[in-house]
Amino acid sequence: MLSHGVWRIAYNRSMPRLFGLLALAVSCAWGQKEPFSAQALMQLARISEPRMSPDGKLIAFTVEMPDVEKNSKSKQIYTVPVAGGDPVLITRDGSQNLRPRWMPDSKNIVFISNRSGSMQIWMMAPDGSNPRQVINISTEAAGVSVAPDGKHLVFLSDVYPECKDDACNKNKLEAEASSPVKARVYNALPVRQWNVYRGGRRTHILTVPVSGGPAKDLTPGPLDAPTSFLEGQDDYSISPDGAEVAYAAKLDEQQSLSTNTDIFAVPIEGGEAKKLAGGPGSERSPLYSPDGKLLAFRSQARAGYESDRWRLCIVDRASGQISVLTEAQDRPVDSIAWSPDSSRLFYTSQDRGRAAVQVIAATGGSARAVITGASHIDDVQLSIDSKTMVYTEQSGSKPVEIYRASSAGGAAVPLAKLNDAILGRYALSPLEEFFVESADKSKIHAFLVKPPGFVPGRKYPMLLLIHGGPQGAWGESWSYRWNAQVFAGAGYAVVMPNLRGSVGYGQKFTDEVNGDWGGRPYEDLMAVADHAAALPYVDGERMAAAGASYGGYMANWLLGHTQRFRALVSHAGTFDLAASNVETEELWFPIWEFKGLPWE
Repeated sequence: MLSHGVWRIAYNRSMPRLFGLLALAVSCAWGQKEPFSAQALMQLARISEPRMSPDGKLIAFTVEMPDVEKNSKSKQIYTVPVAGGDPVLITRDGSQNLRPRWMPDSKNIVFISNRSGSMQIWMMAPDGSNPRQVINISTEAAGVSVAPDGKHLVFLSDVYPECKDDACNKNKLEAEASSPVKARVYNALPVRQWNVYRGGRRTHILTVPVSGGPAKDLTPGPLDAPTSFLEGQDDYSISPDGAEVAYAAKLDEQQSLSTNTDIFAVPIEGGEAKKLAGGPGSERSPLYSPDGKLLAFRSQARAGYESDRWRLCIVDRASGQISVLTEAQDRPVDSIAWSPDSSRLFYTSQDRGRAAVQVIAATGGSARAVITGASHIDDVQLSIDSKTMVYTEQSGSKPVEIYRASSAGGAAVPLAKLNDAILGRYALSPLEEFFVESADKSKIHAFLVKPPGFVPGRKYPMLLLIHGGPQGAWGESWSYRWNAQVFAGAGYAVVMPNLRGSVGYGQKFTDEVNGDWGGRPYEDLMAVADHAAALPYVDGERMAAAGASYGGYMANWLLGHTQRFRALVSHAGTFDLAASNVETEELWFPIWEFKGLPWE
């Protein structure tokens, strides 16, 4: 998604005082519960990375807590019984403890920690006792996984591609650190990835025996393999027999012009990689079935378009035949999980601001909804006997929580409950929604958050939030950046339109922003603004609009096209497309979005 451009924010010195007065007035009207604020947001435990133990008894997960005074965020590992009970903090050493992964016998947890001074792989008992460092690699470790046979650990590290062992990497790191010359020479793009400059290192998949020994590079060469890595969004998978690793990689020579990642497999002992799936677009998120016969992955059909619809596919490991399971579904597939018997795939998909769980047979057919509601669901896992499902759920009025659901039916049960006491002190408004008709008769969906202590006869100032992307979406999800509850707590009626380009309304709707950033999306925004201004509780003379990235671009566009808004906030907003096109490292983005580069 778009995040190109210079970070900028328009700021008025009176804003803190204005927000404080509005919050005080709302608090008095609401009674005991306080309006939700940025300070309240910083008190919440940020839950992520849940992992159910193979025996189905415990869930290990991470909690990130911000420290405003120290301007830092620490992350620690907890466990909680699947059957219910109090969560237990099991790591205390180090400021970053993450990526908990269970050994097959459920007797130990493998994780990444900085407790020894750098990010390394550690192992501990489920209660946090007997912690021991598994590896000490100079280039540090990330993204660790345990082979299902328990014999190997697989992880990622940014290594020098010309090095054959860690001693070579260590020497190069030391030479680079001690060199008085800090200039870099580049002869190809990309020069940086988001906010990190690329040096001579590349992300590779490495493996090390659990019993100990030197790490082995499984994806040697001058390219990143896997192409990119985000915690919780793996682009590699280990086969159930522990014999091979499947991963996504981009081999195109012109990396900045291509989105074409393919799926490969390499023996876990090292050797030649074999392509399993590839096409003109992107293939990502490989995941072996528990019986090892199939490999699921997500695929985009069109080359050069990072926001094309993600389809769910499988490749038969014996025959190499590829099947597309969700071709008939006009919604993108996000995360995926196998049923323990390898017969079905569970996946999440965005639809009108929500993300539900659906299930489809591995042989194909119609999908059916498993869990739906006004929320976003992710991290789906099933117990070996398929009787229990564990997942995370969040909404626009509640942060991430871990839930347990039974196949026998009944209500889902929250497990972590780390934020219940804090949330109970604050007034959080449920998201409402409406549809309006744009200039070309298209239906535009929007969410609305009323201020806490809402009084029907009162007029409230309105804040129109514009999402980034442009292929993004507002919805029933929690944010620690643009949190609608914070703005509503300050006394605003918050309106969040999903204008043209938004995800979850069909691929045609998403595509309609291409080459038309300030056209139909502007008409959509104004249609929503007109509707909201006419609501009986909205003061149409006191409207503001704010956005980041593409939302900042649209805030800039509004400034030049309408006088409807009393204030505009442009955060990281592009204002010179010609300049931003030559500053970006991902040239496929402007080439697709603007139908070519400026000089073309």
